[in-house]
Amino acid sequence: MKTLWAPWRMSYLDAPQKNSCIFCDKPKDTKDKENFILYRGKLSLVMMNLYPYNNGHLMVSPYKHIPSITKLESEDLFDLLKVTQISTQILENVFNPGGFNIGMNIGKSSGAGFADHVHIHIVPRWNSDTNFMPVLSEFHL
Repeated sequence: MKTLWAPWRMSYLDAPQKNSCIFCDKPKDTKDKENFILYRGKLSLVMMNLYPYNNGHLMVSPYKHIPSITKLESEDLFDLLKVTQISTQILENVFNPGGFNIGMNIGKSSGAGFADHVHIHIVPRWNSDTNFMPVLSEFHL
């Protein structure tokens, strides 16, 4: 099996774990550019991922500190998905990717870095980028 190397993520992996929530703390600050906040809506925001899996990796989050979509009220859920839809369209227009991975990690067991604050990842994908299939294709039991 080949080892995948993403050196830009090392500072994230090596950083001490903080108990703060970027989706609550960053919007309180007025430095959107420094905090990578691209859009502030009525109920949700769009933020660039500081340690992206791919170019254009965005995160869409409600302002409310809620751990799961099952706890969101309808208005918040609709806004979250509408902002995700618009963000995806903008990425499609600007980056022209071959596709997208759009999803959520709900809970710590799923790999959520901020398990207490639900958010959606939008990751543009291209045919030649590395995903889990090429990695698994060389794994033999």
